[in-house]
Amino acid sequence: MISSEPKIKVAIVQDSHEVSLSLEGGYLSDSGQPVTGSLIARSGSGAVTLEDAAGQIIAQGGGILLSPARPATSFFTLLNVRIGIDFHWDRLQTLSFRGGILLKANRDHTLSVFNIIGLEDYLASVISSEMSADAPLEFLKSQAITARSWLVAMLEKKKAPRIAQIRNTAEIKVWQDINDHEGFDVCADDHCQRYQGITRIISENVARAIDTTRGMFLTSGGRICDARYYKCCGGQTDVFATAWEDASFPYLSTVTDNAEKHAPIKTEKEADAWLIAKPEAYCNTSDQDILRRILPTFDLETLNFYRWRVCYKREELEEILKTKSGIDFGILRHLEPLARGPSGRIHRLRIEGSLCKVIVGKELEIRRWLSPTHLLSSAFVVTTERNTDGTISRFILDGGGWGHGVGLCQIGAAVMAVRGHKAEEILTHYFSGAILKKLY
Repeated sequence: MISSEPKIKVAIVQDSHEVSLSLEGGYLSDSGQPVTGSLIARSGSGAVTLEDAAGQIIAQGGGILLSPARPATSFFTLLNVRIGIDFHWDRLQTLSFRGGILLKANRDHTLSVFNIIGLEDYLASVISSEMSADAPLEFLKSQAITARSWLVAMLEKKKAPRIAQIRNTAEIKVWQDINDHEGFDVCADDHCQRYQGITRIISENVARAIDTTRGMFLTSGGRICDARYYKCCGGQTDVFATAWEDASFPYLSTVTDNAEKHAPIKTEKEADAWLIAKPEAYCNTSDQDILRRILPTFDLETLNFYRWRVCYKREELEEILKTKSGIDFGILRHLEPLARGPSGRIHRLRIEGSLCKVIVGKELEIRRWLSPTHLLSSAFVVTTERNTDGTISRFILDGGGWGHGVGLCQIGAAVMAVRGHKAEEILTHYFSGAILKKLY
């Protein structure tokens, strides 16, 4: 376990040919020269060139480090940063950040922008980016501890060899994790944790949540917990192996998002009954006042998250599958769930067409294949509608939840806080048997 606050390297922009930025409050170059104002970074010939507004070259090299002259007040702004990459909230935003800037040349003649920042300052932004800064304090505290635990556990995990993933003509089983990243610690998007700098409102509640939980981690068996989180479980949380490698952790066991327990989903009949119904759960809320308090503005665009429906014409889904998977299935005949987690999330799905059959997993890859962006979750049941001649006309997916469903349910946790539960109670609910420890 760690004993002091680490500095981390966050990838904000990756593989770009040109980046526009501005510096406020004073920055220093590697040589100690002051740098300020509007700048343009360009890539080419294995180097980054940094120019001012007049076109004068300020610095050039394989890597350019700019350090804040006044860490408490200096910040930098990047234009047109892409967030929500490949999800339905994908968009460009102008974002501002504190801390150091590293401009790095890539082998393919592009450049990347990294933010060098202390873990606690990083977390203040993550909390405000993942959920509304106006959310209840006890929820923000539970989110801070969860996010801090996940990141430090992931930094340790990056030191281990990467586990092989299955990819052959009959079965494709892949997942995304922090080991996918080389040359930096964490990305700034939903692939890791949303990190949108000081652009998101960092409220007094966020500052209090970070300050009162500073150095606090979820632990189990003498190690920091790999504490995952997501938007909405759909009534029942899932287990680690549905989304990532075949491993299990006692603190990531399935729990019902309610005071009354529900049996884990085991059969297709149970999945159908569960996902068509709308059982009581902390995350089963349509209270607009609560949602406005806890969700960032662009997440409020997605309100049917507890139970949802997606309908595709057969030809439409055939084209989506061909585009997203790179496989031509021909005429689509069948979507067959082969394995589900206890929340009903599918982690092995057989797709059968006139040209081929393929088994795909895990949950995120299934969500990616079956949508122009991503399905909200892989917890769904399939209904096929047929023409009078017996051919399939439409596929209807009735689903539940938003995200992978493992660990902390953000909307459920926020509702628990609104109802008076303390952060410790929230964390105990979602992370069975985990122990809170202050490590620095």
